[in-house]
Amino acid sequence: MRLVVVSAGLSVPSSTRLLADRLAAATAGRTDAEVEVVELRDLAVEIAHNFTNGFPGRKLAAALEAVTAADGLIVVTPVFSASYSGLFKSFFDVIDPDALAGKPVLIAATGGSARHSLVLEHALRPLFSYLRAVVMPTAVYAASEDWGAEGLPERIERAAGELAAQMTPSAPVKEEFTVVPFAEQLAALSSPSGV
Repeated sequence: MRLVVVSAGLSVPSSTRLLADRLAAATAGRTDAEVEVVELRDLAVEIAHNFTNGFPGRKLAAALEAVTAADGLIVVTPVFSASYSGLFKSFFDVIDPDALAGKPVLIAATGGSARHSLVLEHALRPLFSYLRAVVMPTAVYAASEDWGAEGLPERIERAAGELAAQMTPSAPVKEEFTVVPFAEQLAALSSPSGV
């Protein structure tokens, strides 16, 4: 099972990457999934070139393949001007529009204050709904004051649990009864002995 994390943080170290790593660890701990991180900062030039020439570079092509082949995605962006970053949006603009259809996605964002927490609902959730992904009910926003405070670890665990449940195939249902075809049931009713 493959879990791919897309992080759009620009600085090193990055609170966006920190949140992405915590979400990935919580999800992988429940699924034993192999985790791959895609740092969009490292792909910025190739993303721009893809817009101008229509072809992904080697690193961008590998990242797009990883996202397309993933069993689950965690996507994390910093908030700029009350929305996701341009780099984040550009990456998802170059991906095939059908690549995320039916794929479980956990959305998350980081920002300087809690005032931007609605970015998850007014920007990220609609973007991934448009791409026909299955967006987890719990989204995680981490403002500067959330680090080390109560609530963030619980939100991370809840969101990771939802993603892990979507990634883990359901066990086959064991049938504890015998299925008698309808034709046989009708034949039994119409026979003179009723057997």
